[in-house]
Amino acid sequence: MSKKNWVYIGFFAVLVLCFYFVLTALIPDFGKRSVPPISYVRPFSFTDQDGKTFTNKNVEGKVYVTEYFFTTCKGICPIMNTNMKTVYDKFRDKKDFLILSHTSDPDVDSPAKLKVYSDSLGVSSSNWVFLTGRKDSLYNAARISYVIDNPDNNLVNINDQFLHSQNWALVDRNGDVKKIYDGLKKGEVNDLIRDVEKLLGK
Repeated sequence: MSKKNWVYIGFFAVLVLCFYFVLTALIPDFGKRSVPPISYVRPFSFTDQDGKTFTNKNVEGKVYVTEYFFTTCKGICPIMNTNMKTVYDKFRDKKDFLILSHTSDPDVDSPAKLKVYSDSLGVSSSNWVFLTGRKDSLYNAARISYVIDNPDNNLVNINDQFLHSQNWALVDRNGDVKKIYDGLKKGEVNDLIRDVEKLLGK
């Protein structure tokens, strides 16, 4: 092959590389393999701490983190929600970000009781929503939509169940569950914050 041909080959190779780098600069996710969602959020309807109906329509187009807890918990819940408060403080001014905290104990956690709990944390219901409702609906959402508990547990009589999970689910603007985090581990909470920033586009 002549020297002239080698020059042409080299020129086009450089051109292709330059084109690739320009695309990666303009399109942040270009060339990255898309990670399929873990699950997706099914339609739901619960009641928030202000006594208002809260449905999947309220989270459309938003990035949110969801968890399960109960107000009388003396074990993992206070630690989880201390960590969640860190997330809240980081994104409290972002109108397209929410935290959803579902009760695991709807027989005890009325909207009024959730309101007292919310107020004790000093958080706004416009950013951090506490939800109650039918026990079977709450537990199905945890297991089927958010996959933070084993769906096989649904086979047990609902009256004999008690969901107590330290896992959080991160949901994107499309309603897809992107990742599960351990809400007791500071490292994973920090990972969550970075991932939220990416989904929000900072």
